[in-house]
Formats: sequence, C-alpha cells, structure tokens
Amino acid sequence: MNRGQAILLGIGIFALGGIGYALFQANGLEGFSAGIATSAVLTVLVLGWTSSYLLRALTGKMTYMQQRREYREAYDSLTNEQLQAKFDALSPEEQERLLRETGQLADDPSPP
Repeated sequence: MNRGQAILLGIGIFALGGIGYALFQANGLEGFSAGIATSAVLTVLVLGWTSSYLLRALTGKMTYMQQRREYREAYDSLTNEQLQAKFDALSPEEQERLLRETGQLADDPSPP
C-alpha cells in the first residue's frame, strides 16, 4: 500500500464514521450515544481487519507469499520438464555415465 492509498483509506474510515453517526442519529440515538455506538462499530471493524491480517501473516497465506509459492512451483515444474527432455535426448551410455557421476546409479561390483 502506498501513501496515497493509506490517505484514501483514512478518509474512507472517517467518512464511514460520519455515515454511521448519521445512521445512529436517524434511528433514535442522540449526541454522545450515537458517537459511542459509531466508535464501537469502527473499533470492532478495525480489530477484525487487524486480526484477519495477523491470521493470514501467521499462517503464510498472504498474497505475496502465495504468489511466490505458486511461481516457485511453476518454475520447478518447467525446469524439471526441460531437464528431463535433455536427459531423454542423451544416448543410453551418456545417461548411465551421468547417473554414475551424480551418484544416482551405483557402480556395478566387479566379480572377484
């Protein structure tokens, strides 16, 4: 969130408070009672938003983290497919040599 968006969010919350105050007054609450009710509603909304943010942060389900996870999975999948295609293009002897070099294939024991 950039500075402009934060300012707009603050103005929106103030506007929501004013609208809430007018609605409470229209429904019969007067003066301080309407102000207290509006403050209570806004406090509950802000605490709910904050707690949902903390929950997403603690569980790792934030947008950026989710995007990174999905990007990494797609990158790994593509890389594995490309490596498999290159490996399949090698001759059987080259495949066997490569597997031995990487330790994926044990050397055949020589008869004594």
